[in-house]
Amino acid sequence: MSIRLNRRRFLQAGSATGLGYLFTGPAFSVAKAFGANDRLRVAGIGVGGKGRSDIEHAGQLMEVVALCDIDESDRFLGGAAKKFPEAKTFNDYRKMLEALGKQIDAVTVSTPDHHHAPAAVRAMMMGKHVYVQKPLTHTVFEARVMQEVARKNKVCSQMGNQGTAADGLRHAVEFVWNGGLGQVKEIHVWTNRPIWPQAPKVMHRPDHSDPVPPNLHWDEWLGPAPKRPYVGNRTYHDFAWRGWWDFGTGALGDMACHTANMAFMACKLAHPTSVTAEAGDVNPETYPSWASITWQFPARGELSPLAFHWYEGKRDGKKVLPPEELLDKARKNKLRISDSGSLLVGEKGMLFSPNDYGAEVYHITADGAKKLSGKPEKLPSNNGGDLGQKREWVEAIKANKPKAALSNFDYAGMLTETILLGNIAIKLTGEKLEWDGPGLRFPNSRKATQLVTKEYRKGWELGVEKV
Repeated sequence: MSIRLNRRRFLQAGSATGLGYLFTGPAFSVAKAFGANDRLRVAGIGVGGKGRSDIEHAGQLMEVVALCDIDESDRFLGGAAKKFPEAKTFNDYRKMLEALGKQIDAVTVSTPDHHHAPAAVRAMMMGKHVYVQKPLTHTVFEARVMQEVARKNKVCSQMGNQGTAADGLRHAVEFVWNGGLGQVKEIHVWTNRPIWPQAPKVMHRPDHSDPVPPNLHWDEWLGPAPKRPYVGNRTYHDFAWRGWWDFGTGALGDMACHTANMAFMACKLAHPTSVTAEAGDVNPETYPSWASITWQFPARGELSPLAFHWYEGKRDGKKVLPPEELLDKARKNKLRISDSGSLLVGEKGMLFSPNDYGAEVYHITADGAKKLSGKPEKLPSNNGGDLGQKREWVEAIKANKPKAALSNFDYAGMLTETILLGNIAIKLTGEKLEWDGPGLRFPNSRKATQLVTKEYRKGWELGVEKV
């Protein structure tokens, strides 16, 4: 199947057309309906690292019929093939979808970030349900396209930020919804990332190339990214890609869809009005040594405007963190400040989560700190962790209820759009960028608007093109 056909279709929501884009992919294919006892057939795209647990979890709930990975070693495709010997194997997801499209009902995508949207959009345009690891996409524009394509094809989607399944997160979200904090004025989120090479240690491409190992399909690994020679010593493949602009989304993309998730859902956030960043060692190849980013959000119905602050890396040898006066309130209540966490500051105290997933939460007031406990009342109880999030996705497919998967692309796409605006702000550090969310542009910065999307290597296009 080619993603490029002659017939063009406008994006009806107007976001992509506002940037001068048209669909060039195949006619939309609405997902087929399934019965409660039907056995779904799933394919895994990226089956090493996190992808291994993703396809193994999916294999507990569905029949694994195909596996795709660019690395044939036992840590990747080879090991997955031994686990699922009946599944057909591929090194190129385009060829897999073309060959087995009629035999696949659902797809997991657990690749480096730059492949997420090209793989998932192809699958969804064929009517396949998709589970995509966080962050949902590599660019802001891709996040918008993923939302719209999932909607048009009526597929069930889920992003792999497994903390969403935790009852602790869902209960905390409802605590805020029910007015437990009053109006929330500030959100502060920090991370222990980066834990891979990037600035200041690495700020330039290697000046040499190495022979491509026989188990590795380098051109397919690059996929939609610009051509560059292979370099060994795990410079790019398999984990260090996160620190390179062309392939990953840095500390922010890696962790904010986890660590900011509870706050984003609890405060019912959508499009911010502006974003600004300060960062160190900004360069065109790798993510910065440190960054502090602020998004401003408008009033949302009866909810007041608020500021969302993000902190990553080390500045002058010290970890970048929220203001000490906020952290001291947690310390005074004998709560340890973790390497990653979040704080919501409201009229009725603070919520503090010393947890990447927002699953352990404390309400801090002048009277002390109390751990929130209990099951959610409005949101369904899950609490099944990573496997539970896949089970919720499969149940949504069988019930034909896309919203039943809580991190569906309507929610996860908006979360990812917002988060990735921060990486644009990092590239233009110090500038206050005004954001027009529905129009998918920065009215005060043509340069920033150009960073909303990117160019794709021929043959790996997203399924939309400039007009």
